Amino acid sequence: MRSWLVFEGPIRLALHKLKYRRNLALGDALARQLVPFVQGLGWPIDVVVPVPLGKKRMQERGYNQVGLVALPLAALGGWEYAPKALARARETRSQVGLSAAERKENVSGAFHSNPAPVSGKTVLLMDDVATTGATLASCSKALLESGARDVYALTLARALPHHGLKTV
Repeated sequence: MRSWLVFEGPIRLALHKLKYRRNLALGDALARQLVPFVQGLGWPIDVVVPVPLGKKRMQERGYNQVGLVALPLAALGGWEYAPKALARARETRSQVGLSAAERKENVSGAFHSNPAPVSGKTVLLMDDVATTGATLASCSKALLESGARDVYALTLARALPHHGLKTV
């Protein structure tokens, strides 16, 4: 797993605008800035898969903010894009304010994968912010169980402990 930036300052503002204020154009702008970083990692990517939202959050928001970055990133990088490769097997509570152990439990078994778009392929799994990596681990497990060759995880930002993670 790699994160492009630390979740503070301009990237925090941009992600909040993308996620909560419907500034959808930020997805493309962020993807364009992210391409050189991803290419510099040297990962042999075949397909880009965004972490999916639950049905309730998707209905409330109307879009997946991660997909708004993942789609143009895939296009610019020349990779396949598979937004339906992962789905939520069940709704989960928001991870905000949960401890590391609570986050892991919250997303354990919460995802299932469609083998067709990922079987035998190297997957770039994308999310907006990583705190403990619990969501990415749960998604990666589902992708690997569906036959993905390898899974690399990428987030736009990494939240550090002082960003509100309860450590107990």
